[in-house]
Amino acid sequence: MSGALAGLRILDLTAVMLGPIATQILGDYGADVIKVEGPEGDLMRANGVSLHAGMGSIFLAVNRNKRSLALDLKKEEGRAVLRRLVRGADVLVHNMRIEAIERLGFGYARSSRTSSTAPPPALRKAAPRAGARPSTTPSRRPAAWRAW
Repeated sequence: MSGALAGLRILDLTAVMLGPIATQILGDYGADVIKVEGPEGDLMRANGVSLHAGMGSIFLAVNRNKRSLALDLKKEEGRAVLRRLVRGADVLVHNMRIEAIERLGFGYARSSRTSSTAPPPALRKAAPRAGARPSTTPSRRPAAWRAW
């Protein structure tokens, strides 16, 4: 596939609408997006007009340009497969609660150590904007995000 993001591999653990739309856009720009669903499938598979069971129009609309596989991440076998996928991925996208993704073993700290393509720490930290003043209010972001 060609495009600005050709050669980039995205693991998509998102569900419902906003996450799948975000990763669909990455696929539209040429990224190789692999959607990982639970054995029961994405909730949106049953919504919208459907000619075939499990292939609702809404699901199809927000999941184009993606490959897909089903993994049971509650079982060690499924997590082992995902760990192998993470090693070869450039980006892991999810819209789970922080506690849930960390409980599965795929929080930022673990996944970035596992990935062979994780950026060095110097590239992960955003540079401050010119003229920006330091914030005096405490961050409300989860502790895992504060490193960014």
